[in-house]
Amino acid sequence: MIVPTPFRLSLFALLCALFSVSAAAADTPRQIVAKAILTENSAARREVIGTLVGQGDESVAALFTAWREDALFIHSSADGAKTPVQLTGEKDSAGRQNALRVDDGQLLNGPDGKPLRLSASELTVVQHDRMLRLSMKAVIDLLDLAASSPAKRIQAVQTLGFAQDAEKLPALINRLSLEQDAKVKIALREAIALIQLKSADDAVKLAALKELKDLHTLASTDFIKAAQKEAEAAKKPELAEAARIALGAVENHRTAVNFFGTLFRGLSAGSILLVVALGLAITFGLMRVINMAHGEMIAIGAYTTYIVQNVFGSGLALSPFGLSFTIPGMNTTGLAYESYFLFALPLSFLTAAAVGIALERTVIQFLYRRPLESLLATWGVSLVLQQLLKLIFGSNNVQVSSPSYLSGNWTVFDVVFGWNRVFVIGFAVVIVFGIWMILTKTPLGLLMRAVMQNRGMASCMGVRTERVNMMTFGLGSGLAGLAGAFVSQLGNVGPFLGQNYIVDCFMTVVVGGVGNIAGTVISALGIGMADQSLQQILGNPVLGKICVLIAIILFLQWRPAGLFVTRSRSLDE
Repeated sequence: MIVPTPFRLSLFALLCALFSVSAAAADTPRQIVAKAILTENSAARREVIGTLVGQGDESVAALFTAWREDALFIHSSADGAKTPVQLTGEKDSAGRQNALRVDDGQLLNGPDGKPLRLSASELTVVQHDRMLRLSMKAVIDLLDLAASSPAKRIQAVQTLGFAQDAEKLPALINRLSLEQDAKVKIALREAIALIQLKSADDAVKLAALKELKDLHTLASTDFIKAAQKEAEAAKKPELAEAARIALGAVENHRTAVNFFGTLFRGLSAGSILLVVALGLAITFGLMRVINMAHGEMIAIGAYTTYIVQNVFGSGLALSPFGLSFTIPGMNTTGLAYESYFLFALPLSFLTAAAVGIALERTVIQFLYRRPLESLLATWGVSLVLQQLLKLIFGSNNVQVSSPSYLSGNWTVFDVVFGWNRVFVIGFAVVIVFGIWMILTKTPLGLLMRAVMQNRGMASCMGVRTERVNMMTFGLGSGLAGLAGAFVSQLGNVGPFLGQNYIVDCFMTVVVGGVGNIAGTVISALGIGMADQSLQQILGNPVLGKICVLIAIILFLQWRPAGLFVTRSRSLDE
């Protein structure tokens, strides 16, 4: 049995006043506060304040704070009219300030139409007592129920519902009748049902469990379990059965959410793998160069994004090889600052492509058709690049903050779609389409395919194979730089960032079939989906990764050439 307390009685009086004082409904919140100030009877004053329950005017909280701090006054004019005011602004030499009317927030004017300047000593302080302060607190606690932002309203509703405070139930029921937003309505229904689970009436509990079964929200799981245990302990089979059915509906919904969430995560993981592996599919798949420094191209793209972000901000101080210098920043803010990522994408591509071309001209061009030597040479280059990045940017990871348009998410039926992962899926589609266009619709693609098919014949036909090799290697490295720009949005950037992806890249290219872009796409998506699904099923990311590796080894035993075998005269040699 709920024991009445002064606070509960006060709240009950306030909520009753919500329906009984119909005349005040037409007034603005400020006018209601002014009316309460001028009401002399304490009980009537609390009733007037109670009409503010569920109204989202932010000025109410500020006025109540001023009231409790003795900062509200009553001004009496010569004709006896009383006006609630709040003093504001700088005091003059006589200690006078401007006076704001409580009822409309405008300056209080004198008979001559000019603003009055008043001092606290010539005004009457508005009084308050404990019961009145409790009434104000009740209003403030429920103020967010009528906030303009639906997200804020949902948060306020969930806070009240999870607290299972029966005293807030009338306010939630009243708000449900006024609410127009569908998501807030669902939150209100859930909160009301959760509070009703604490009712002493079994019929009310049964109705609440039926409502929770219909809503099958994930957040209600623990509350339904608690209700089931309580019913079983009290030997109430009907309630226990209703709780079991409600819990089953929630678990069915959870299974569906996990299924579609795993599909989305697998697709996004496969897209990330695809973006990272496409560059290697060009250099390893088409040129037959085992580039162990491919991971460092990813790191170069990520660090380029980091530099661009700081240039758009306050600048960047570096001290490579003991030399200190500062890259000046543009000190942009707001949308201009957040546009840095749009500039970082092409710059990451160009920077990594330039490094790749330099690597091809200085090392790789002497090692074509010598896979073991090229592997060892690029591995050495990989170590050198890691140490260079460490010397320039330090051994600690650096943070690249995501712009706001990549930081949020959409939640559809409890499945969370992160904007950054949705972006990488679209980004991967665009890159695959772009690569396909380059290889099949441009002169560079024609020359690349000719050199891949038969380098000697292409050279005899006048194709400058050295230039094609350089451009191809630059394209593959640039794609790795693009991948690095996006990877920087998913986590921290460090000198050894590329080592996290290089093994997965080679697995993706080999499983898809060396030299086959379509195979790389299917392989990346397949590995990503399998990895996420096994993690979900086994409940252990490490065990899931081991299972994927074993599956790849067995697959390559069955099909050593991968999913799609690319045949050419050069491969037949």
